[in-house]
Amino acid sequence: MTVDRVLLAEPRGFCAGVEMAIKALAWMVRSFEPPVYCYHEIVHNKIVVQRFEAQGVVFVDDISEVPEGRPIMLSAHGSAPEVVAAARARGSYVVDSVCPLVTKVHHEVKVRAGKGFRIVYVGHEGHEEAVGTMAVAPDSISRVESVAEVLALPSFDGPVALLAQTTLSHRDWEGVALAVRERYPDVWSPGRSDLCFATTNRQSALMAMAPQCDAIVVIGSANSSNTRALEKLAIEAGCARVFRVNGAEELPADLSGTVGVTAGASAPEELVEAIIARPGASMGSSVRVTEEDEYFPPPRNIRDLQSAIGIAAAAMSGGRIELSAVFDDRRLAASDVLATLVAS
Repeated sequence: MTVDRVLLAEPRGFCAGVEMAIKALAWMVRSFEPPVYCYHEIVHNKIVVQRFEAQGVVFVDDISEVPEGRPIMLSAHGSAPEVVAAARARGSYVVDSVCPLVTKVHHEVKVRAGKGFRIVYVGHEGHEEAVGTMAVAPDSISRVESVAEVLALPSFDGPVALLAQTTLSHRDWEGVALAVRERYPDVWSPGRSDLCFATTNRQSALMAMAPQCDAIVVIGSANSSNTRALEKLAIEAGCARVFRVNGAEELPADLSGTVGVTAGASAPEELVEAIIARPGASMGSSVRVTEEDEYFPPPRNIRDLQSAIGIAAAAMSGGRIELSAVFDDRRLAASDVLATLVAS
């Protein structure tokens, strides 16, 4: 292996929504006797899922698989309204860790459908986020992911709205969105893009880094939409060699020249550290396109749980309940939480 230098894309790795979801599930693991159940994978990353499975978390694809009275978490990708209702009817304690950006799209679907719009939704078939979003107003929404599918849509009688899966790449979105606007010139779209800022930032950093690279390594799982979008962008940017890997053990033995490294929004930093340690080359400069300081607080009932634990600790120690410590979740990184799960 003759790697001359390694470049790191910044931002990379965990986004604010993934940080929130991982920390919330970790609180449930620490607060309840196993098993804790999670509807769908908490995030699309093999290592993260395996880490929680080792702690007694059971991931299911149907709420009916959860025994009555067990704690349930709903994944960050967003769940259909009937799934949320079923979980609340079945679980003893239910936390919905849906990303706030996905919640925004769900709200847009509900409002536009209520006003009589036909919604053209750009999203990947079968992806959990797309399935959950379409279930908000199934009779008012048409999913597309190609220009050909847009052209095959009928001429709708009423007004049309254009919405999107948050983890699409700009290239996947732009061509399809343009076709929708040409097909329906009066189409409504939100003032603020549905595309996730973290997804956009990671794609921009990759594109800034790509011209300097002989090879690019994209870290993340195959079922991660934003990771696959990074892989596709790297190929389209003309990089001679592009590898999507789950971990350092999947790196090819013949990497050479300048190697760029990035990670999908659900890939932990420990995977990045393991991969950059493998080539044995000097670190080059990071390629940064923006600072990312977005923070999503824990779901409401996790905050209530944190408060209750603080009050209980104060009461048992004889302290004043009104002075019980308020837990500062912002200072806790999800990567550190995952490390403690390994240690336990």
